[in-house]
Amino acid sequence: MELVGEVLMGLGLTLLGLGLLVVLYTVVYRTCIKGKECRNKTSLRGKTVLLTGGNSGIGKATALDLARRGARVIVASRNRKLGESAACEIRKESGNNEVLYMSLDLGSLRSVRAFAEDFLQSEARLDILINNAAVICEGESEDGFNVTFQVNHLGHFLLTHLLLDRVKQCSPSRVVIVSSDVHRKGTIDFQKVHKPVEGYLKAFQSYCNSKLANVLHVRELARRLRGTNVTFYAVHPGAVHTNALRYSPLWVQYPYLGFTWLFFRDAHNGAQTSIYCATEEGLEPLSGSYFDNCRRDDTCPLGRDDALATKLWEFSERLLGIAP
Repeated sequence: MELVGEVLMGLGLTLLGLGLLVVLYTVVYRTCIKGKECRNKTSLRGKTVLLTGGNSGIGKATALDLARRGARVIVASRNRKLGESAACEIRKESGNNEVLYMSLDLGSLRSVRAFAEDFLQSEARLDILINNAAVICEGESEDGFNVTFQVNHLGHFLLTHLLLDRVKQCSPSRVVIVSSDVHRKGTIDFQKVHKPVEGYLKAFQSYCNSKLANVLHVRELARRLRGTNVTFYAVHPGAVHTNALRYSPLWVQYPYLGFTWLFFRDAHNGAQTSIYCATEEGLEPLSGSYFDNCRRDDTCPLGRDDALATKLWEFSERLLGIAP
């Protein structure tokens, strides 16, 4: 009986310890990890939203919220099967039947141009454009560029350029570009920022560079379109548990996924600042700004460099063959 009692006491202490760990983890998650929620109830009925990368993760969570607000939501992504499945799930969960999938591969400039043509022919409005899709991937795109830089910056730059007149026609309207706090580690070396790289570490640096390019793109858009009633916002979603590293080597993916499952935000919480910048009333004076945790935040010094923003804009036009 004495042995049984010791075993039961040990089991009880173990369960107590596990319970305390769960409580501690819950407190840490809610106070340090989860982040702020967008609490406005802004209706989007009668408005059309286009969102890239909406088939999973932050994009899907953002699309679901905007669909619940009554918007017509176009989910644009490369994977047709996942995209159509996501659109179907969002329709069911939101009760909004105006959620559609359209095929878009940002790693192909030909696909971006074809998508824009199809969108302009089929959709009369574009009130909110959310450039959300992103990858961390080594190698070369079909257009000869660094894949990460093309998908995260050049593809979105071209898409925004091609759709901007429709956005202006629907003003007041907004463009939200999902960047990241790792933009602080980014650089823009015009000799090589667009050139393909090999190896995960170089691909991750390309990701940082592309996120800085996102911040600069928003800043320059706001400057060039001041007074048009179109406003622009860069967003840091926080550290989020997603499949962003799906193209990375397994030795990176497995440790990363285990760690992020415990200590990063889920997609719902990661979507909150994108939702906030798309829907919060009164943000217009802050066009061109960078947002984190549903509030304006400062970027790194390079992210505030107007001359660099202008130079990147002109550089991107040349790479894409866009007439200035």
